[in-house]
Amino acid sequence: MNSHELFHTLHQLSRHLTNTLNEALKPLGLYGSQWSVIFVLKTKVSLSQKELCDYLFVEAPPMTRTIQRLVKQGYVRQVPGKDKREKLIQLTDVALKMFPEWERRVFETNQSILKHFPETSQEELLNLQKSWLQQLL
Repeated sequence: MNSHELFHTLHQLSRHLTNTLNEALKPLGLYGSQWSVIFVLKTKVSLSQKELCDYLFVEAPPMTRTIQRLVKQGYVRQVPGKDKREKLIQLTDVALKMFPEWERRVFETNQSILKHFPETSQEELLNLQKSWLQQLL
């Protein structure tokens, strides 16, 4: 097995999925990176920027830019944490109201991508990804 080909193909697939999601979210004024933050915050309610970085495997500078854009758009707010240095990131009421529309667009895009991929293969891929991720962590 050629690991270069495995990782090259994985990178190509990742870029294709990212670009497809970006195109789908563009009319709604979002990018996939912003959706990732919004989705995590909807699930977790409130996280520090470091926790977001760790969870999404994103370095601090791009996360800072993403959060700044979301603040400017009115979708997230920063609130004081346990100590004065920590700021927690939370969704605003505007984002919570928009969330179902964003989620619907992401779901439709995902379904479109998966329509020719058998469900058993989807489940197998999910299990492989989860297993691999657990081993890396």
